[in-house]
This record gives sequence, C-alpha cells and structure tokens, in this order.
Amino acid sequence: MTDHRFLVGQQVLLDRNALTRAAGVVEVLRQLPSDVDGAPQYRVKATGEGFERLAKEHQLSAFVAAAETFRS
Repeated sequence: MTDHRFLVGQQVLLDRNALTRAAGVVEVLRQLPSDVDGAPQYRVKATGEGFERLAKEHQLSAFVAAAETFRS
C-alpha cells in the first residue's frame, strides 16, 4: 500500500485531461484506497461545482495560495 501525499482538507491543483475537462483548485475530501496499480486515490471537489470527483494522485499537485507565496 502506498502512502497518500495529500491530506483531507488540503487544497490542491487538479490537472486538466480529456475526462475532467476542468482544471483548477480542488479540496481533498477523502483519501481512498489505492487502485490496482498501487496509485493513491482521492475524492476531491471544486468550490463552484455541485459534485465530487475521483482523482488519482498523479492528477494532483500541491497548491500554494498567492497570499502564502508573498509572506515576509
């Protein structure tokens, strides 16, 4: 079993692909068991959408908000 890289409640970037069509910031709602290839999976949701998505870890990347980027 592979460890999950992202935590519940964390905001991450969802990569655009042919199935998701939308890309952007989503929130991790749940960590799910790994798929048959051992890749961790997540339930994620974008603020403006009324539904959740299944995302594999390779489709997600860390997100740093602009306010956090420019802290002194």
